[in-house]
Amino acid sequence: MNFIMNQSYQQGHLVELEIIDLAHSGDGVGKLDGRTVFVPDTVTGDRIMARLTHVKKQYAHGKLQEIISPSPHRIRPSCIVADKCGGCQWQHIAPDYQLAAKENQVIQALTRIGGFNDPPVLPILSSPEILGYRNKTTYPLKRSTTGTVQAGYYQRHSHQLINLNQCPIQDPRLNPILQEVKQDIQDQGWSIYNEQTGKGKLRHLGLRIGKKTGEILLTLVSTSKKLTNFQQQAEIWLQRYPNLVGVSINYNPHSGNKIFAEETFNYIGRPYLTETFGQLNFQLSSDTFFQINTEAAEVLLNVLLEKLCFTGEETLIDAYCGVGTFTLPLAQKVAQAVGIESNHHSIEQAENNAKINGVNNTKFYQGTVENILPSLNLSPDMMVLDPPRKGCDRRVIDALKKIHPPLIVYISCQPSTLARDLEILCQSELYTVQWIQPIDFFPQTAHVEAMALIRHNID
Repeated sequence: MNFIMNQSYQQGHLVELEIIDLAHSGDGVGKLDGRTVFVPDTVTGDRIMARLTHVKKQYAHGKLQEIISPSPHRIRPSCIVADKCGGCQWQHIAPDYQLAAKENQVIQALTRIGGFNDPPVLPILSSPEILGYRNKTTYPLKRSTTGTVQAGYYQRHSHQLINLNQCPIQDPRLNPILQEVKQDIQDQGWSIYNEQTGKGKLRHLGLRIGKKTGEILLTLVSTSKKLTNFQQQAEIWLQRYPNLVGVSINYNPHSGNKIFAEETFNYIGRPYLTETFGQLNFQLSSDTFFQINTEAAEVLLNVLLEKLCFTGEETLIDAYCGVGTFTLPLAQKVAQAVGIESNHHSIEQAENNAKINGVNNTKFYQGTVENILPSLNLSPDMMVLDPPRKGCDRRVIDALKKIHPPLIVYISCQPSTLARDLEILCQSELYTVQWIQPIDFFPQTAHVEAMALIRHNID
């Protein structure tokens, strides 16, 4: 390309940039006249041409137009739509540099947001698999202008669907189902939901697989509880795919972007699959939370088991416990384990998972952590926190300061909220951060998991 370059800081202008860093969003970072410019699909070391798309006083966003000279960290993506699909941000970045960038992301958050000088961040642990690791996908559905049923991920910062027949980061055993079920939906003539008009039935195609067992669940999210000939089609799917153990409809008539609603109707087979995790058996339904990267989650669990010294006499509380993913393996090392979870379906499954594994020293409470934790009247020896991306509610932090467990393990999928919460917990030297272990749960994306161990400073 031949550009007439205009280095002025105005929307629509072309500018030459050297990418000097990666932002936590995954975008490359360049500088123009002292201002920061964020450009997707770039990596540190690239020299590029970008068109400024959104210009603010101190920063701007740009769109990559040409790579003048590529970074040594740049590779060819595994996916032909990697530059369009919003499912991944980093397929163009070499795996070793992805790890370095994620480790740095954790360090920078703890330093800048948490105020920690030289935080004790351990070398990041890689995912056992960097492709094909996702055990669950939920694809939005759309009908194209020619009437073809499409499924895929939205283009970044838009609701423009990128149609997929396979995805390199999902378990490859799901790819044939994705392609063929789209055709079955089209052949059945089922209507596709239109979010602008609110008309149509099918919203998402959900697939979940047990990485260790191979068992698969197929779920259609629909504004209607019934679809014409659905029972017959479900029977065909069950016969066609030997590993498919259940077919369901999740009923979601509500507006908004929440994928799964409360009611799921199982039409054939089982409403759950079985999975092995931490040498225990888990039953998972289509709509309950479980770690997306099974193998990486086991890496985290093994680190926890290796680094903690259990006596077998401890009382442990696992906040945000889900289906008992970490509660149950840890319960085998302590005298008593308590799980807290707001989702009642997850609590039911946690109790069932404890039963089928013969783990009898657990008790689960349904409700928010900020409401349940202060009411338990327990003095735990150990707390496990695994909150959502927004981190812990301030009332949870206040409750922890009151009951001051000697040991807190904080598992985080958002370095910024981890840093914020650790800073509050460590105020007045109440707690000390022993170490932070980053783990790559989400290769090919900018997301990173981190586990922190903090100890109470006993007077």
